[in-house]
Amino acid sequence: MTLAALALLLGLAALVWSADRFVEGAAGAARLLGVPTFLVGMVVVGFGTSAPELTVSALSAWQGNPALALGNAYGSNVCNVALILGVTALVRPVVVPRGAVFHELPILLVATAVSWAVVEHGGALSRGDAFLLVALFLAAFALSVFFSRRDAKAAAAETPAFGPGGAAWRLALGLAGLVGASKALVWGAVEIAQALVDVFDPVRD
Repeated sequence: MTLAALALLLGLAALVWSADRFVEGAAGAARLLGVPTFLVGMVVVGFGTSAPELTVSALSAWQGNPALALGNAYGSNVCNVALILGVTALVRPVVVPRGAVFHELPILLVATAVSWAVVEHGGALSRGDAFLLVALFLAAFALSVFFSRRDAKAAAAETPAFGPGGAAWRLALGLAGLVGASKALVWGAVEIAQALVDVFDPVRD
C-alpha cells in the first residue's frame, strides 16, 4: 500500500513535469516553423496537456483496466470545462473570442453528445464506436485548423529562446517521461483501489 501510494504520487509529479517538457518542446518546434499562434495553442498545448490523460487511459485499457481509462477520460474533461475555466475566471475574467463561440463550442457540444449517445446506446464502447469517435476528432481538428487559417489576423508566433536541438530533447524527454510516469501512476492507482476493495469488502465470491 505504501509503495503503491508512493508510485501514485511520484507518477503524478513526473507526469506533470514531463507534460511541461513536452509542451515546451512542441511549442518551440512549432514556433521555429512559423506556425500561427492559435494553432500552437490548439494543437501543441491542446495535445500536450491531453497527453497525460491519453497515455494513462491507453495504458489502463492495455493493462485490463478499462473502467479506470473511462473515468480518467470523462473526469479530466469535466475538470477542464468546469474547474479550470471556473478557477481561471475567478482569477481574471476571460474574454471569449467570437470565433470560439461559433466554431469550437459547437464542436465541443457535438463531441459530448456523440460520446453520450454511443455509451447510452450499447452500454459499452465498441471498436466501431472508437472509430466513430476518432473520425469525429479528426473532422473537428480539420475544421479548427481551417477556421484558424482562414482568420487573417492569425499571426506567426514568436521565436522561442532555444533552437531546434533544445526543442528536440524536450520533446523526447517529455514523451519518455509521460510513458514511464503513466505506468507508475496506473500501477499505483490499481493497487490502491484493490487494497480499498479488500478493506471495505473483505468477503467476496
